[in-house]
Amino acid sequence: MSTSEVQNPVILFDGVCNLCNGSILFILNRDPSGIFRFAPLQSETGKNLLSKFDLPNDKLDSIILVENNEYYLRSTAALKILQRLGALWKIVYVFMLVPRPVRDYIYDIVARNRYKWYGKRAECMIPSSDIESRFLE
Repeated sequence: MSTSEVQNPVILFDGVCNLCNGSILFILNRDPSGIFRFAPLQSETGKNLLSKFDLPNDKLDSIILVENNEYYLRSTAALKILQRLGALWKIVYVFMLVPRPVRDYIYDIVARNRYKWYGKRAECMIPSSDIESRFLE
């Protein structure tokens, strides 16, 4: 699928990060209507979207939300994703009131230590057949 054909919001994530993979499973379990699509940053789709927005393809320390031909990084991406999950998760969107540099500072601490704290996979997650259609590559 080309990046111009993507209609749903796409979440780009570090495919070998255990924390990132856990976050994707968290989102999948709370997105029964299938709003989000997913692609590892290391995939061709991920690389194409990074290139489209002139983002470096060697810096894999941020979750990226691509929606309506715009992208969001780090804490802003995470909060926008949670807002779309509905129910009580919308409440955390109030943290958008915290200045972005403060939010991103905390996000960066976790991002820098994610492999040490949560571990790393040898390769990207292979989605099961029931969720495979939600992954772009």
